[in-house]
Amino acid sequence: MPAKSRKKKSELAESFQNFTPYKPKRGEAYMNEKQREHFKDILLNWKSQLMEEVDRTVSHMKDEAANFPDPADRATQEEEFSLELRARDRERKLIRKIDNTVDSIDADDYGFCRACGVEIGIKRLEARPTAELCIDCKTLDEIKEKLQMG
Repeated sequence: MPAKSRKKKSELAESFQNFTPYKPKRGEAYMNEKQREHFKDILLNWKSQLMEEVDRTVSHMKDEAANFPDPADRATQEEEFSLELRARDRERKLIRKIDNTVDSIDADDYGFCRACGVEIGIKRLEARPTAELCIDCKTLDEIKEKLQMG
């Protein structure tokens, strides 16, 4: 991975982590309005950052597109563009997942495991706001996946 791509990826990860952790008060109900708003803000900020990255990529590709006479230079540029487009495709899928998660917050169906129904937990959701499974169900899911792949 080129240094420039690694830098962008680490900056994006840092900016996602740039939020104040939620500290629940004693006796506070799980996934109350305040908590849902906290996670919605995290998700919408994350989506905004991803969209900015998409815009930067489009303008970068327009600005950097050149028809190099040297086949090696042309191949290098095409490979860089291909890697950027693959990264943007993963981010496009993540944006869709963020949108679905925001919809589940709006539907008051956020923060509970879709497999067993238990609370996913605030710390886990802050680490992965799009999580749909509790840690136990996710672990089982990964074990099953490993066994199927051999």
